[in-house]
Amino acid sequence: MKLMGKISVLLLSGLFSVSALAVEGDAAAGEKKAAPCAACHGQDGNSAAPTFPKIAGQGAEYAFKQLMDFKSGKRQNALMQGQVAGLSEQDMADLAAFYAGQTVKVGKADPELVAAGERIYRGGNLETGVAACSGCHGPAGEGVDAARFPALGGQHAEYIESQLKAFRAAGRGDIGATKRVNDADGDAPGMMQSVAANMSDSEIKAVASFIAGLGK
Repeated sequence: MKLMGKISVLLLSGLFSVSALAVEGDAAAGEKKAAPCAACHGQDGNSAAPTFPKIAGQGAEYAFKQLMDFKSGKRQNALMQGQVAGLSEQDMADLAAFYAGQTVKVGKADPELVAAGERIYRGGNLETGVAACSGCHGPAGEGVDAARFPALGGQHAEYIESQLKAFRAAGRGDIGATKRVNDADGDAPGMMQSVAANMSDSEIKAVASFIAGLGK
């Protein structure tokens, strides 16, 4: 399949899975419920530790689905599953609304990796079939929340790198790969697994660094 055809299929597979939030989120209520989240993700969703993702400015649709997936076990993480165990759908919608209204603090990209990272982010790799990240995540990494394509701009490079490698392992069926099924409603290999399967370590590192310094 040619690259443009592959991109079209991936985009459609994501758009067909769109659904509205089950309940309306209340950002003010979410702020009051966010205290337990602050330990890992920071008071305003800008985590200090690069192993914990920044969730400030993340789309409410996407964030709500991730919380639901953690609770159902569709997405596996012992820490997060413990955190969401006692949350109702309303709680999760409120938290998603609160963090969607926060502003992500953009980091700095490694100057030596910027050119390579931007090339992959904006143009992909025609030779290996890696789709451009900007096609789904936007030119400034703002994401498309209606389609549950997450905002990436300003995210920790270390976190992006670890997630891309997990997606790659799942997409290739590597032994011991962590099953990651939070896109396409759990149909594996999903969109990101398919894209990351063709990425090299150097491409992953470069694009992760570029994303860390990407902002509106």
